[in-house]
Amino acid sequence: MARRRGQMLDGVLLLDKPVGLSSNHALQRAKRALDAAKAGHTGTLDPFATGLLICCMGKATKIAGAMLDADKTYVATLAFGEETDSGDLTGNIVSQAPESFSGVEAAALDEVLSRFRGTLQQIPPMYSALKKDGKPLYEYARAGVEIERPPRTVTIHRLELLEFDGRSAVIEVACSKGTYIRTLAQDIGRELGCGAHLTALRRTQAGPFTLDRAVELEALQSMDDPKQALIGLEELPAGLSPASRT
Repeated sequence: MARRRGQMLDGVLLLDKPVGLSSNHALQRAKRALDAAKAGHTGTLDPFATGLLICCMGKATKIAGAMLDADKTYVATLAFGEETDSGDLTGNIVSQAPESFSGVEAAALDEVLSRFRGTLQQIPPMYSALKKDGKPLYEYARAGVEIERPPRTVTIHRLELLEFDGRSAVIEVACSKGTYIRTLAQDIGRELGCGAHLTALRRTQAGPFTLDRAVELEALQSMDDPKQALIGLEELPAGLSPASRT
């Protein structure tokens, strides 16, 4: 029997990815909800992360390269006192602050955060999709193999403290492409001397797109006409029209 390919839809879906799904699984569910023949996304979110996943349908997939290069904004929650091998709550604890640790001082956190604003060198995490000899680094990490990773230049355009209680903090980070927020959390914890890891991560912006017009996956799946959630090619911000990228 011939495989059903779906409709030839063109447009961009701003999806609010739920926690627990990989970006590809979220994309495939959105694609099925729309009955689209061709779809791709423009930047992976870890399964534990939520927020803006830009899904491109049909001719809109031509903007994927531009969106991968775009700046991103995240809201991240850090827990102080423990570092994990993955840099987030899904990993194994590899170091802990001493039992006497009672929390981070506000002045110390402010001073450390100031060190991470601007252009800096960041070593990508082992738990990432970057490849060595054609094999993702996370496969080496799962096998207990540490691979040397050269540092990469990234830019933190904005780093603001939103909430803080001594044992955890919520920060907003506007950054260049290739910035790992898990690594940023890890590096902040190391500078503080107590360790830290992410307990939540939410992407709120990518290039000109924000969560304001994003739709949750369950809401999309329950729509009578999910295609109404698509941003048409003619509605895309200046410079992102596929016609201008041919």
